Amino acid sequence: MEETVRFERDGHVAIITLNRPDELNALNYDTLQRLGDLIEQVRLESKDIRVLLIKGEGRAFCAGADLKERRTLNEQQVRRNVRKIRDVFTALERLPQPTIAMINGFAFGGGFELALACDFRYAVEEAKMGLTEVSLGIIPGAGGTQRLSRLIGPSKAKELILTARRIQATEASRLGIVNGIARNGEELHELAMGLANEILANAPLAVYQAKAAIDRGSSVDLQTGLDVETMCYEVIIPTKDRLEALEAFREKRKPVFKGE
Repeated sequence: MEETVRFERDGHVAIITLNRPDELNALNYDTLQRLGDLIEQVRLESKDIRVLLIKGEGRAFCAGADLKERRTLNEQQVRRNVRKIRDVFTALERLPQPTIAMINGFAFGGGFELALACDFRYAVEEAKMGLTEVSLGIIPGAGGTQRLSRLIGPSKAKELILTARRIQATEASRLGIVNGIARNGEELHELAMGLANEILANAPLAVYQAKAAIDRGSSVDLQTGLDVETMCYEVIIPTKDRLEALEAFREKRKPVFKGE
């Protein structure tokens, strides 16, 4: 039986594909377990895997929680699933590697929360997205209330969440939710890989520490954020890549970074 989540490599780029197209890539418990295992694999291979792309098979990125499964669960199992999806998305957000969501179609509820847990989001023109949980008698439970409000501000996040509004890619771009819009799936792949290759041209350990400084400093006061930046800089000082960059500058050539 074909896996519900596929894993591929393209050089230093890992690609995770949600692979339940007939179910619009909805997240049941088994899929969440597989996704969590792959995210942990990416974390453990941070020296070799330097960027992660996430996409969906078929006409959806991810339609959110598998409501067919959810109807069969008791309250304890529902709580288990909610904890699992929240923990998996938190693990994704905390990866040292930059992460890019390729929103190739519908991204609702937990699917939109999955995209919000990534560092960057690109979408095709016809993509629709939204945190639609209140229309189902629940609330976003995988970080949506927190990540969306931090991304676009509390007032606009409340407007989208409390209305369960579904927005087009153009509106998401205007709000700063997505980084760019593609005309089709092929262009979407080109946009995501283009960004990945720009990132890959740089020292991976420096990229990881710059990401960590931004993430850890974004929710604290400025002075604490500056202290976080200093700690992240300290990690880079003894690296071989830093010395390689200086030597390459002296020799007027491109540096060869090894993540050391």
